[in-house]
Amino acid sequence: MEGVTAVPSPRPEPAGPSRTGRTSLAAALLSGALGAAVALLATRQEWSGGTATVAGGAFPLTAKGSDVTGVPAALAVVGLAALVAVFAVRRAGRLAVAAVLALSGAGTVAAALLGASDSTALDEKAAQASGDASATVGALSHTAWPYVAAVGGLLLLVAGLLALRYGRLWPAMSGRYERSGAPRPRRAAAPADPDRPEELWKALDRGEDPTGA
Repeated sequence: MEGVTAVPSPRPEPAGPSRTGRTSLAAALLSGALGAAVALLATRQEWSGGTATVAGGAFPLTAKGSDVTGVPAALAVVGLAALVAVFAVRRAGRLAVAAVLALSGAGTVAAALLGASDSTALDEKAAQASGDASATVGALSHTAWPYVAAVGGLLLLVAGLLALRYGRLWPAMSGRYERSGAPRPRRAAAPADPDRPEELWKALDRGEDPTGA
């Protein structure tokens, strides 16, 4: 039979777990870092505005995201720390840290959306400006920054879900910093110098001739 060979033709190797691990790792790092940065930036911007009646006139008031709620910023920091810590642990510990990362993202989304229509911070400022504890803000308006913070939380959530799904394929910190149960090899003692005075006295105590060949 002509044209037949016993050597099998090479087959292309399928993309293994290493490629999936690298891709998911890059996506999680980008998503988590960007999400935390966006959430922190958004909480420092103006979320709402309004006016308070002071001495018969309208007094403009504004509230930043940090004035409305401190939860998104706090959870963004927690999520960023969890993103870093996920490489310091393995197995069950990595799953736990990944869950913290995902929950931080979900909490950031929920807190930002709840704060999008909250007027409590402005009401407190209106009461302080007017000197009337029952005063409330008027002409209330809101910006898009709470929803930007929610997008940041969503990116953190995506990073957490990627860590839960593919974290077992990701590398961990170098094991040279970890303690192992194996005993450390003992260093060999340096050979004694026969020309040192203390070695000469030791040889004399043993009845040896230190000057002998």
